[in-house]
Amino acid sequence: METFYIDRNFYTKRPDAKGRLEKEMKTYDLLEQLNIPFVRMDHDVTPTIEACEEIEKLLEISICKNLFLTNSAKTQFYLLMMPGRKKFRTADVSKQIGSSRLSFASETYMEEYLNLTPGSVTVLGLMNDHAHNVTLLIDRDLLSCEYIGCHPCINTSSLKLRTTDILTKFLPYTGHTPTIVDL
Repeated sequence: METFYIDRNFYTKRPDAKGRLEKEMKTYDLLEQLNIPFVRMDHDVTPTIEACEEIEKLLEISICKNLFLTNSAKTQFYLLMMPGRKKFRTADVSKQIGSSRLSFASETYMEEYLNLTPGSVTVLGLMNDHAHNVTLLIDRDLLSCEYIGCHPCINTSSLKLRTTDILTKFLPYTGHTPTIVDL
C-alpha cells in the first residue's frame, strides 16, 4: 500500500477555515448546529477504502464504503453505505430495492445532487440534496456499529461519528429516510 501523510492528532472542533473548502466548513457548521460531536483526523487524499485502513485503526472505527449508484435509466439515484470490507453485488441490492440493474452514477450527478467528488462520497453529502433526488441505502450491519467513519464532504479528513447521531439527528434534519438492505 502506498504511504501517505496522516496527522495523528485527534480534533473535536472544526478546523481553521484557511485552506479548507466551503463545503467542508458547511459540514462542520451543520454538525455543530445539530449538536453532533465528532473526532476528526486530517490526512492526504484517501482515494480508496484501502487507503483508509490506518485511519480506521487510529480512530477505532469501521470506515464506511459509500457508493453513489443509479438505475439503468439514470432516473433514480442511491447512496449506499456499507461496511468497507464487504463486497458489493449489484444484483443483491437491485433485487432488494426493486430497481433495474444498478451501476455507478456519473461524477456529474454526484456533484449536482450531493456537491461531492469521486473519492469523497459520504452520507454527509445528503445535506446538499434538498430536492431529495438521492435515496439512502444502509447495509443492516452498520446499524450495530456504535461509530462510523466518513468524510466531511472532502477526502482529506475523516470523522468518527456516532451511528445513532446520523440516524436520529442528521437524517431527520435532511429529510432522508434510509432503506435498510442486507448485503
